[in-house]
Formats: sequence, structure tokens, C-alpha cells
Amino acid sequence: KVAGAAAEEIRVFTTRPDTLFGATYMVLSPENPLLELVTTAEHAAAVKAYVVSASTKSDLERTELQKHKTGLFTGGYAINPLTGEEVPIWVADYVLNTYGTGAIMAVPAHDERDHEFAKKFGLPIKEVVSGGDDVQEVPFTGSGPLVNSANGLLDLNGLLVDEAKAKTISFLEAEGHGEGKINYKLRDWLFSRQRYWGEPFPVSFLEDGTLVPATLDQLPVTLPKTDKFEPSGTTEGPLSAIEDWVYHDTPLGRARRETNTMPQWAGSCWYYLRFLDPENPGKAIDPEIEKYWMPVDMYVGGAEHAVLHLLYARFWHKVLYDCGIVHTKEPFQRLVNQGLILGPVEHTAYFQADTPVSAKDVNENAVGGPVLKKDQSPVEARKALDVDVVKKGENFVLKSNDNVRVTSKAVKMSKSRGNVVNPDDIIAGTGADALRLYLMFMGPLEQVKPWNTKGVDGVYRFLSRAWRLIAEGVVPATSEPASKEQLKVLHKTMKKVTADTEKMSFNTAIATMMEFVNDAYKWDSMPHEVSTVFVQLLNPYAPHMAEELWERLGNGPSVCESTWPQHDEQYLVEDSVTVVVQVNGKVRATISVAPDADQDAVMSIAEADPSVLKWIQGKEIKKKIYVAGKVCNIVVAG
Repeated sequence: KVAGAAAEEIRVFTTRPDTLFGATYMVLSPENPLLELVTTAEHAAAVKAYVVSASTKSDLERTELQKHKTGLFTGGYAINPLTGEEVPIWVADYVLNTYGTGAIMAVPAHDERDHEFAKKFGLPIKEVVSGGDDVQEVPFTGSGPLVNSANGLLDLNGLLVDEAKAKTISFLEAEGHGEGKINYKLRDWLFSRQRYWGEPFPVSFLEDGTLVPATLDQLPVTLPKTDKFEPSGTTEGPLSAIEDWVYHDTPLGRARRETNTMPQWAGSCWYYLRFLDPENPGKAIDPEIEKYWMPVDMYVGGAEHAVLHLLYARFWHKVLYDCGIVHTKEPFQRLVNQGLILGPVEHTAYFQADTPVSAKDVNENAVGGPVLKKDQSPVEARKALDVDVVKKGENFVLKSNDNVRVTSKAVKMSKSRGNVVNPDDIIAGTGADALRLYLMFMGPLEQVKPWNTKGVDGVYRFLSRAWRLIAEGVVPATSEPASKEQLKVLHKTMKKVTADTEKMSFNTAIATMMEFVNDAYKWDSMPHEVSTVFVQLLNPYAPHMAEELWERLGNGPSVCESTWPQHDEQYLVEDSVTVVVQVNGKVRATISVAPDADQDAVMSIAEADPSVLKWIQGKEIKKKIYVAGKVCNIVVAG
């Protein structure tokens, strides 16, 4: 119930009713209709501004992409039905109105998001499930005996989670405070659209409302050619105004076409099948072709695809499976979600009367603007340029005072924020290959990564060095066979780049090619056979430059048609290994020995080394230890 308004109740859906004794605050979504009611006059203006700000974000930005929680206290309170205590009501955009009831009971001791929120805003954390570490520092989300969970009518202490859930639900139902319920999280698919663009529904209606499906010879129903795309002025889409298309004759009489259209998803959901047999006039796909090619080996898409295109494509495919058109229940064997590319990192510095204040001392999400944590006095937030800051440890600080930390964060690119990077500008400056290479070099494919234009300059320098190495002869080219050492470097590169490419670790594959170029610059000559293989490895990453280098090396017809090079393990066998030599546990030297050398041979070499000899000469050797290929330790008396 809402404190001070007993007639009003806030309904929540929770999968953890056993933790209700630990609910120390509530959170409403910005769209919750009760928000205006619970917000006091003192907080109304700030809450209203927060709601407007939240309305500009997508659900994805408010949940998965939002690393730092935001929120405001409404000034209102609710009464915990089990403890009778008043708990503060907050508004936060990480709570979605489309999930549950748009309101949550927050149990920060046992929920990661609630814990992060409570720590950020100084809200109480009450342990009610034992078995974890200190919940004031880390939330415990596992199972264990309940504690601090009893009142005069209900005692959950000592019960395990599942038993406590059942007992709590029974109590709440008996007291009229709630009921057990199963909720399904499903996003509705708006399939019918009132617009021109989209596939027409292949159905018509007679005057009496009888539905008449299009016959096979009438398929596909195509859109009429028109210059009029504006709204019809009615609740129907623009097609309804094109009467010579809408009304047509059928064997059953005059009929009116459905004027709504399907979304383009209706076609894109099964495009992977049509691509395999695009000219087939009578079937979606030939069964033999479908059996040969399907299922798709790998699906690469952004995080938003997981609940949009991927979900719908799987649904569509299962329908086609039930119809006998495809032979697999699932269309895709492997899913890879590529991370979002955020805008450049933005820095914010804080000041009081032009005196810089460290961000670690500032509450940037305080109601009414940022304030100092110690005395709640206001501070001014100012944008800091890249030239004004420098990296120090995990944070950025002012270059003029490295004791003053700034807030640094990257957010999704958007026109309204002015942080969109135009790829045309990058291509004009460094070329398409440099842009392509940087996008792969930024980090692991699945991670969210901030854009940094300086990073493009780094990979451009690598491409320039590779060009000079092969095209300009910085290291003289030769047709002579490669040396054993050159082959060792080449085949090591081939093995690593191949393995990393197959597992889509593109950033580490590029790093390996950078190491190869560094090694090659130290050689006296660059064998043609080595250059050729390197260009083949480079081709998937920088195809334009690789094609040019391939031609300059006298190869043909195209590097894209060449066979991918395979490494030979014989070139990767080490002739010697480096062994660390310790005397009484302290490193005194390193030696090179044969990989298969036994302990006696290794110890003989170690004891003869001048850097070791001075520590053991004239002393009793009590013990010798050798870990093959890594370290040997000589223990001496005294």
C-alpha cells in the first residue's frame, strides 16, 4: 500500500517472494501511472524531467547497455506488507513498464541490479538469505537458510528458498496481499501495418465479409505502382485509396483486398531460404537444395537481433518445418552477437567556483544536479576535451592536476547527442581497409566497445608498414628460399591467424600479423614465398590492399581465389628452450638448452654459467631441481 493513501496499492510481480522481508525500497518505471500519485510536490519537477529523459532511450539502452544505474527519489513511501515498515519509492529507467507491472520490490542483498542501485544511492541492504559473503559488499543470489524473516504471523527463518517461497505465497493469499501466478515475458509482434511499404496480405473479402484467399496462380500479390504514399485520412493505410487495386473480381464475386500490409520481416524472416533458390517460380525452395545447404552454419547479428529478427526467423522456420517445407527444426547452428560500437568516450569535470573537484567526491545523480557527497553542496559539471585529460590507472584525470578524477563514459551514437562518426569521413582520410581493420581490432567481437578515431591511425600505420615491406622493398625482396627462422615465424603466424579467424577472434589475429611485420623488418631479405602467404592471411582483413599487393607480387588471378595456406608443424618445433636458473630460489641466469635435454645435461650447463658459478663455487650443493623446459633450482648450503 502507498503510505498516506491507503486506498492505493502498488502491484509488483516477483520471482522471489521469499525475500519480501528484505525489501528496503521500491522502484517504479518512468511510465508507471502511479508515479504522479506517489511523487510529492517537492520532487515533482525533478521527477518530471527524469521521465522526459527516460522517454528518449530504448528498452535496450535502459537495460543491457546501461552500465550505470540512474534514478530519483519520489518523496513517497510504500508499506512493506510483512514488516509494516515504510520503504522509499524511487523512479528508475532500468525498470520497464512492459515487464511485470512496471514496479519492483527491491531486495538489494539478493539481487545484483538492486544492490548496485542501493550502493549508488545509499539505500539500506538487509540480509534475509544466509550462505554468502557480506551482502553489504556483494549480493548473494544463491540458496540458503532464511534469516531476519519473521513477524507475529509468519516465520520463515531456517527454511530453504523453495519452501520459503511456497509458505510466503500461501500467507499473502490468505491475508489478501497477493496471489501466486506464472508470468510469461513475450514481446508482441505487430504484424499488420497501415502503410504502403510491406508485403500485401494475399486475402480479399466479399461484400458479406467472407474471406477469400488468393489462389496459387495469383501469388505473389504485389504492391500497386503509385506516387501517392500519404495517409488515406481514415484508419486504413494508403493502399485503401487506390481503388482500382483494392477492388477486383474473384470467381465468387466482387471482392475488396486487405489494405494493411505485412512488415518487411515477413519476407526477411525466411530470406536465407530464398537466397538458396531465388528463381523458383512454384516453390519457396526446392527440397533437394534445402537439404543440401541447410541449416545455416552461423548467424551473426547485434544484441537487438536476439529478440527481433532471430526470434521471428526461428518462429517462421518452425512453421515451415510443420508444413514440411524444411527438414530441420532450427534454422541456425551457431549464434554470434556482435557488440555495439559506442560513441567516443566523453569526459565530464566538476567545479566549485572554478576550482576543480574530483569525480570520486561527487554524486552526479543527485536530485537537482551533481553535489559533493560530504556536504551536498552543488557543483558545476563541464565537458572536458580529450586534450585536457590523461589516463591514470583505470580512470581519467585532469592533465593539469592528476589528483582530480573526471567522469568518463561512452554512450550509444545518436544524432541528437552529436556523437555519430561518419564512416565516409574515416574512409576519405585513411581508406576502407583501415576502417574495416580497426572495427575488428577494437576488441572481442561480442563486447560493447567505444569508438576512438586515434585507433584508426594505429592500424593505418600497420597497413602502411606492411605496404612498404612488400610493395616498396624496405626489406629487399628475394626469390631465394626462406630461411629456417623465417619459415618458423611465417608458420607460427599462419597457425595463429587461421585459428583466431575460425573462432572469430579477429583482434588477436590482427595483433599476430602486426608481430609478423615487426619481425620481418629485422630480416635482411623478404622471400617471395613468405610475402605471398602473408598477403593471403591479410586478405580477409584488408581486402583492397591485399588484392593490390597480390598483383604486384606477380600472382593471379585474384587472392580471393587462392587456397588458404596451411601451416606445417615441423617448422614450429623449437631447437632450444630458455630455462631460468635459480640459486636458493633467486634468479641468477637464463640458459638455452635442447628441448629434450635431461636434468644432468641442463645442470651441467647451468653450473658452468659464470653468473651462476659465483653463487655456488666452494659451497655444498644440497639439492638440484629441474622442471623440464622452464626452470632449474640449485640449493646450496650457507
